[in-house]
Amino acid sequence: VQLQASGGGLVQPGGSLRLSCAASGLALDSNAVGWFRQVPGKAREGISCISRSGGITYYVDSVKGRFTVSRDDAKNTVYLVMNSLKPEDTAVYYCAVGLRCILNNEDRYDYWGQGTQVTVSS
Repeated sequence: VQLQASGGGLVQPGGSLRLSCAASGLALDSNAVGWFRQVPGKAREGISCISRSGGITYYVDSVKGRFTVSRDDAKNTVYLVMNSLKPEDTAVYYCAVGLRCILNNEDRYDYWGQGTQVTVSS
């Protein structure tokens, strides 16, 4: 099983990015997919998740209204569209797969992508 997170980069405040989480060896539509981020020196933070059915999405308050998680089962890929980016969104972003969306317990996720760097700076 491999998860490939991509789409990070350098963007100015107020800009947008779309992260992708592509899977091989695993059907994402049978799993919940979470997005996490980590700043150096801080614990990894769960920020969003999409349920197995895709019908339920979760966001932490700091990204609610700005970030949108979605899935394309035909491409076996989950996306995180990030709008109105702020400098405090700068972090390494990870996707992870589990049975349920539990943002505050990363131990409940079985597989992790390698992370993609997002830097928001002018």
